Amino acid sequence: MSNLLYFDNNATTAPAPEVLDALWPYFTRHYGNPSSLHSAGEDAAQAVAAARAALARLVGAGSPARLCFTSGATESNVTALRSALRAQPARRRVLASAVEHPAVLEPLAAAEADGFELVRIRVDRDGRLDLDQVRAELDERTALLSVMAVNNETGVVHDLAPIVTAARAAGALVHVDAVQACGKLTFSCEQSGADFVAFSAHKLHGPKGVGALYVRRGIELEPLLRGGPQESERRGGTENVPGIVGFGKAAALAREWLEQGGPERLAKLRDRLEHELVRTVAGTHVHGRGAPRVCNTSNLRFEGISGEALVALASDEGLCVSTGAACSASRHRPSHVLLAMGLSPAEASSSVRLSLSRYTTDGEVDRALEILSGAVRRLRALLGAVPAPR
Repeated sequence: MSNLLYFDNNATTAPAPEVLDALWPYFTRHYGNPSSLHSAGEDAAQAVAAARAALARLVGAGSPARLCFTSGATESNVTALRSALRAQPARRRVLASAVEHPAVLEPLAAAEADGFELVRIRVDRDGRLDLDQVRAELDERTALLSVMAVNNETGVVHDLAPIVTAARAAGALVHVDAVQACGKLTFSCEQSGADFVAFSAHKLHGPKGVGALYVRRGIELEPLLRGGPQESERRGGTENVPGIVGFGKAAALAREWLEQGGPERLAKLRDRLEHELVRTVAGTHVHGRGAPRVCNTSNLRFEGISGEALVALASDEGLCVSTGAACSASRHRPSHVLLAMGLSPAEASSSVRLSLSRYTTDGEVDRALEILSGAVRRLRALLGAVPAPR
């Protein structure tokens, strides 16, 4: 594994060494249940509280009490959607961007089957939301507006302010999937105005199996899991103390990285990767290039090749990239995100995603350029594909 060139950090990240050091004692010496009244339980409860406070500082939650720990972003999203759809029973309309993660679109499709009207908000060729459609579709029937802060496939950053303002005026609740924003850009739950915001630890060098949900003050949360008073009666079940401690440490590290200008340095690496591929490999296109993007993500189309074949060939040489969301990759279908952006199925199927981490080095970018450019040329030679002239 040490020789891997890992450029699939939107799927998951390597836990930071400091995170592993922080969480390991809670598997060994400090294994108490935070609901227990004895000293071992109190130690665990204090560790959970400290982690909650660290995450609250990173995401601008105001009070740590606004955060509920979960098993991951999928649970956070589903809990938020379920709560929002039950909050105003007379409202049976839901708006969501067409480029949401399956963890949002699939539960909303199930709600549609149960009688809710689901309106998918269009995006343009660069992946920007159609704000005119948002304003036109919001009305007194709308229960919920759901939109991601950062797209997981293209890295496009959505402008939440006008969306939330319009939803507020219509009396609709707002859910934000901030999984790809957390730890990569400055984000504030309070300033966003959203009612629910979902996060995941393993996307910012924390452990898998732990996430969080921000719930705005005054909003009632409908627990997805019942069976105990944990998380202020918002989620039943014994807390995953090691995971939560790891999440807290990851949040503290991410906050430090943000304050020290990490996103600017990482964006320069990403931009160099894109520039060199466009310059040296004919028929290379960057999706979302005309929109604001998060610092680590690049989605590229290489004319005349299969993205899946490129992923396989690159993997043979030790480079890990993807064709899109890890949760959808096994379905062997063109990306719904790229299709929503107006690409043809063939164009979408010729695309791959590269996502860097704060640990990515210049040398790794150089090696990734070498492997990708060589793999594209070999695939084109094999298929007899010739890119269109510029």
